[in-house]
Amino acid sequence: MVSEKHSIPYPCPVRDVLDRLTDRWTILVMRELMDGTLRFSELKRGVEGISPRMLSQTLRNLEQDGLILREVLPAVPPKVQYSLRPLGESYFEIIQHMVGWAKKHQDEVLAARASYRPPEGYDAK
Repeated sequence: MVSEKHSIPYPCPVRDVLDRLTDRWTILVMRELMDGTLRFSELKRGVEGISPRMLSQTLRNLEQDGLILREVLPAVPPKVQYSLRPLGESYFEIIQHMVGWAKKHQDEVLAARASYRPPEGYDAK
């Protein structure tokens, strides 16, 4: 018999937040916004390889999570700009430590990858 506790799935809040915040595009978009307020087209140019659709989705998610501010400026046509909120700035301070670690150890990681040989019978598809 399955207990009621295990029969009702529920999302893990920590996993939900970490999944969103460690997304590839989230980190790159936030890195661009660390330099200041930017418009959509400026973000698109700054984040190499991101599609307009993915950039829109990422910005929407970051706004929803309270990490960025989306401002619509009164103009014809309307202009929209994005900037980090204090919550986004505090998150990016943590990411800076990870970036520093990656820069410091990138040669070691690349050397390990180059010398890695999978175990006999390992299927690395």
